[in-house]
Amino acid sequence: MKMFISFTKILLFLPFLFCCSNESEGYQEDDLKELNSLKKEIDQLVATGSCIENSNCDYLAFGSKPCGGPWSYIVFSKSVNIDLLKEKVAIYNLKESVYNKKWSIGSDCAFAMPPTALSCVDGKCVAVF
Repeated sequence: MKMFISFTKILLFLPFLFCCSNESEGYQEDDLKELNSLKKEIDQLVATGSCIENSNCDYLAFGSKPCGGPWSYIVFSKSVNIDLLKEKVAIYNLKESVYNKKWSIGSDCAFAMPPTALSCVDGKCVAVF
């Protein structure tokens, strides 16, 4: 019975293993457009926020480097829809990780440092490094 279940799992995964082997450069551009569109949505959501004091600000790790870890950090006001922002960032990070593996993307593997502090400047949250 265990062998049957294992065999069934393998059969279910086979289409996923071979579905993308013949993709062309055009498909990579489509994947990149999707990532860029999602990033634009995230940037627009962050832009809707405002702050009065430093405690109104927070940050999230953003992106997925091929070597691991984020590319950067998004600084935002807690006045935005935080659940929606976290959801969009999590989706973006996952999609970028898949993109990196799918298209064999490389990076410098440098560690992106999180902000040491956050400040509210002219109603907008900014990172301090």
